[in-house]
Amino acid sequence: MSVIYWSLSIERIKGVCIVDDYIEIGSKKHVRAAVCMLLGSIVSFAIMYSPQPLISLFSEKYGISPSAASASISLTTIALAVSLLFVPALSGFWGRKKMMSLSLLLTSLFAIVSVLVDSFEYFLVFRLLEGISIAGFPSIAMAYLNEEFSPRTVGRVMGIYVGGTAIGGFFGRIVIGTLTDLFNWQTAMLIMGVISLLFSLWFWRYLPASTHFTSKKVSIAEWVSGIKAGLSSKSLLCMYATGFLLMGVYITVLDYIGYPLTREPYNLSQTVFGFLFVVNLVGTWSSVWFGKMADRYPRRHVVALALAIFVGGSLLTLSPVLALKIAGVAMVAFAFFAGHSVASSWVGILAGRKYKAQASSFYLLFYYSGSSLVGWSGGLFLGRFGWNGLIVYLLVLLGVGVLVSSRTGDRSGLMKNKVSA
Repeated sequence: MSVIYWSLSIERIKGVCIVDDYIEIGSKKHVRAAVCMLLGSIVSFAIMYSPQPLISLFSEKYGISPSAASASISLTTIALAVSLLFVPALSGFWGRKKMMSLSLLLTSLFAIVSVLVDSFEYFLVFRLLEGISIAGFPSIAMAYLNEEFSPRTVGRVMGIYVGGTAIGGFFGRIVIGTLTDLFNWQTAMLIMGVISLLFSLWFWRYLPASTHFTSKKVSIAEWVSGIKAGLSSKSLLCMYATGFLLMGVYITVLDYIGYPLTREPYNLSQTVFGFLFVVNLVGTWSSVWFGKMADRYPRRHVVALALAIFVGGSLLTLSPVLALKIAGVAMVAFAFFAGHSVASSWVGILAGRKYKAQASSFYLLFYYSGSSLVGWSGGLFLGRFGWNGLIVYLLVLLGVGVLVSSRTGDRSGLMKNKVSA
């Protein structure tokens, strides 16, 4: 919450005035929207990443490999990625607020039921269902923010939203780590599911309704046209690939850092290891800061800076010194949220108003596919070559990310009006 109030105070000092009927920065409506988006982010991302501190525990408890244990994350994210292809069509009929509210309520209920089953396989089935239900929030949230706030402030607004995703991921990981030591992992997830359900009900009650969106039926032909449009721009494809690599490398580091840290010579407990994810909170700062930078400087330069910090953090995790390893993870989190906030807002600008929802869904399709595919393949590298081999693999992917993002154009062919990127 401190990020939101800090951002609001800055905007009041600047005296920002939004014309038309956009949500005005600093207004009561903005505060309601910001709080609801924060709670929605906490529900979606806390539930999505809650098993992350438990992956090494799953390996030991069920006698499975790192890549198999990470299916508790990768199954959810791949189901989410595929479902994102269909979300824009449904939101076009049901509306932004209704779609996001249904998504959060179903996700919370699936999380509660998932811990009542008696095998890891059935748990994975519910993790798959959670991925499908979660899909109704993130892409629609991005479209909602792009539509309801002025284009002149979308970088800052998106930065605040991405900061909320950092808080959500932190909340899920630290709650699960602590409660698992106090009780067991099933009880920990049950408690988090109940909290998420309460947050979802608040979101449904208080999120401001859309004023720049008209509900309409979407035909199959229109849906296919939107799919083609979302894939027709070289610049958008470069941004999708950048999101794939950013998310893939970030999740892989967080998925598997528990293997070296919960074993010799560190032997961190689940509670202590869970608190490691406090480093994700640097994302609440970096996403807002880099979002503002993206409103002032060329976006390709800002993304390149984030990727450079990403490389430095990844290299630092190779140190045998615990404090330096943790600092490396913090740099990785800082760089990821910085790069993601810029890339996600850039997609909305490149796509233009008509195809915002489709482009946002494609960005997240690639983004979460990166989480699943890079995360899964990272487990193979870890099992065969250890932590050092895994980092070499990730550095290669980051190098590809630098090349891809540098080829993104300033404007998209989908845009009718000239908008500076």
